[in-house]
Amino acid sequence: MDNYKSPVYNVIAVPLYKIEANNYNPNVVALPEMELLEKSIWEDGFTMPCVCYHDKDRDKYILVDGFHRYSILKRSPRIFGREKGMLPVVVIDKNLEERIASTIRHNRARGNHLVGLMSGIVAELTKAGMSDRWIMEHIGMDKDEILRLKQTSGLADLFADKDFSLP
Repeated sequence: MDNYKSPVYNVIAVPLYKIEANNYNPNVVALPEMELLEKSIWEDGFTMPCVCYHDKDRDKYILVDGFHRYSILKRSPRIFGREKGMLPVVVIDKNLEERIASTIRHNRARGNHLVGLMSGIVAELTKAGMSDRWIMEHIGMDKDEILRLKQTSGLADLFADKDFSLP
């Protein structure tokens, strides 16, 4: 292992037509998160390569991780155009069983955002003068989620600019 080099040091640009989804990924992303992913890729670019296995016999790259990033490139004309139809990829050379395990590990390792930490982030952004609309647009939250997180934080000053009186 002295000469081991992580795949991330060998990112390559692969044309979309050479990439295939695997048939075993159980991960599903809801529409609002897919829209946020598209916005993230549009505003920040691809910041993480997809992980693929290269089937040399067919010269195809089978996704191990990154199906949703791949899907965005496939269905977003503006991103496809900007990226010239290329997806950043790292290649791992593993048998099918090991690739399945890698897919599951990648999915499970992402975890979930903790409510306490997210309410703290909303509180900091609000104190910094960011509007609820700004938070909605840049972090991908809806009004109800922001309200719940503000309530969770228990900070009355987060509601200072809101009118809660009855009409």
